Amino acid sequence: MDDNARKRLWSDYSRLKSKDLRDKLIVEYLPLVKLVAGRLNMYMGSNVEFDDLCSYGALGLIDAVDKFDPRREVKFETYASLRIRGAIIDQIRKNDWIPRTIRDRQKQIDLATSQVENMKGSQAEESEIALALGISEEELLEWRTSMQVTTLVSLNEFMDNNGGEVAADNSFGSGIATPEQYASKRELERLLDEAMEKLSEKEHAVINFYYFEELSLKEIAAILEVSESRVSQLHTKAIQKMRTIMGDQIGIFAAAI
Repeated sequence: MDDNARKRLWSDYSRLKSKDLRDKLIVEYLPLVKLVAGRLNMYMGSNVEFDDLCSYGALGLIDAVDKFDPRREVKFETYASLRIRGAIIDQIRKNDWIPRTIRDRQKQIDLATSQVENMKGSQAEESEIALALGISEEELLEWRTSMQVTTLVSLNEFMDNNGGEVAADNSFGSGIATPEQYASKRELERLLDEAMEKLSEKEHAVINFYYFEELSLKEIAAILEVSESRVSQLHTKAIQKMRTIMGDQIGIFAAAI
């Protein structure tokens, strides 16, 4: 369906509010659910089935169709993506699928990182963190990969507590940022620039290709001439490095792209 057909469909639905038109809109935007679920699936790994993510995301899509106002100057895809993402994360949080061992590993890594950085006065290297934990670098990478779902849920909770989604919804209506939102955006940009500078060349490329160029893991792997699993590893290490600079602000970055 082209843009004009979608506009007509929205116009008809806004006027008639019929179930058939509502169902047509939901079906039309179902690919958006798979897109958002696919991005989140990188964090989930084997913890959650992709089909389950899509099922939870579909609830967010339905909610978005019901609440969206076409008269506002915002694309439905932008609005719905937030609703879909929120629905998926909320369900993961409710089901508490994060094993206690993963939570414990997060605490151990955070503690070891702090100890190393306090001793040396600079950013801790992966080898130093692994040594402090008494594990190999390969084991540390496995720990970090399994922890990505924890990071994602934590970031979403941060956004909820700080009104991230509320602010986003309000901006849809007016299209004008408040001074506080503008200042926050500038601070986020500064932190993002600083965090990106800490990445290796390949880590920087993965973040840029995945989040800003919106390439798939397969496409990134082909460009970098590495395996898809290697791209996933690079992504994991990059996010962890960025988190040491951006802290919980990385949640706003993740939601904005």
